[in-house]
Amino acid sequence: MKNRARFIILLAAVLLAVLPVQAKTKNSKTNYAKEALQPYVDSGQLPGAICVFYKDGVQETCCIGYADVAKKRRIKMNNVFMQCSQTKGFCGVTIAKLVEEGKISLDDPVSKYLPEFAELWIMESDKDGVRTLRKANNVLTIRMVLNHTGGFPFEISAKQGNIKGGGWTGGAPLRQTAAIAAASPIYFEPGTKESYSNTGIDIGAAVVEVVTGMKWEDYLKQEVLDPLGMKDTWFWPTDRQLKNKIELYNYQENAPAVWVEEMAMQQRPYNDSHVFASAGAGLWTTAADQLKFYKMLMNLGVGENGVRILKEDTVKSILAVSTRPEGLGGYSLGLVAPVVDSEDAWFGHGGAWSTNCVVNWHKKELRLWVVQRAGGPDPWGPAVEEAAQKFFSQDFGNTGVEAYTGRVSE
Repeated sequence: MKNRARFIILLAAVLLAVLPVQAKTKNSKTNYAKEALQPYVDSGQLPGAICVFYKDGVQETCCIGYADVAKKRRIKMNNVFMQCSQTKGFCGVTIAKLVEEGKISLDDPVSKYLPEFAELWIMESDKDGVRTLRKANNVLTIRMVLNHTGGFPFEISAKQGNIKGGGWTGGAPLRQTAAIAAASPIYFEPGTKESYSNTGIDIGAAVVEVVTGMKWEDYLKQEVLDPLGMKDTWFWPTDRQLKNKIELYNYQENAPAVWVEEMAMQQRPYNDSHVFASAGAGLWTTAADQLKFYKMLMNLGVGENGVRILKEDTVKSILAVSTRPEGLGGYSLGLVAPVVDSEDAWFGHGGAWSTNCVVNWHKKELRLWVVQRAGGPDPWGPAVEEAAQKFFSQDFGNTGVEAYTGRVSE
């Protein structure tokens, strides 16, 4: 019996050392966001929103209003929505994983993996239908396509919003997107300017496909989504999920918001065979799932469930701080990031329909905002900012830093 007891104790010790440890989150018992947003929901200007403030293990979660006003369906943390450009950060993490594993370098030429990029042409002018091109001198690198300094257009011609089936819920496979981009003129010498581009991020995802031998979305699912428990995040939401999605609304000044059926870059149907995965935009998710991803970044690579996705130094060096040349602003790999890191530095990303999430890894702080805004003003912005200041200035005590142990085998 003694030997059996010793064995059980030893086994328990081994499991504690190896298995992921769930971080505990406490309810802040504050309602700063709700108090700030309630007047706008009451007026109909804001149909519904999700706002989350997190500080060192303490969280305020506000789900206010409706996901669907006409049906009076309340907005919830598990309602799917299109996060648009927030997809870019997911591509950044897959690139960071390959860098960490020594399989690629950020300064590798893209042509090392996609030979069609060996020769690029810059469009110097386009006058009276006549294009003047010159051969690019600089070598296009992986770093450049991930931080928007590659010189590519926002979208390739096959994914323009005025083409039915184009955009984020259509378009083309990633390798085809990359091939079209390589055969098209770029706007400037790679690495010398910045121009926001879904195309560049898609090129980065195509590199991931070559290196891993997998479709980018499958690699993302295997290495990031599944380990973090993001079961409701995918490029093809189910019909059941779409019945409960957060609807799009065009916000009106001093008037109730107006429902919008679809956007040019996000066209129905959302989940049939014409939809291709895009790393620049197009990943559906929920607020609950999105929190899992951004908390992983906030905690330098460790998910709230204790699973390590990236090493601390990887997040610090190429995700939480800019990878652009000096003077071109702050952007890392698919994420808006500070040029110089500091105790007050935040990094993260927003999406076209006004979603946003940013984190501060130094202070273990996070701000998440979810709406599906199709246009118009956002007069509640200052009120939300004031609510955030109230939350983050409050002293909740040192409750959460030690909660993330990251005790999991590498």
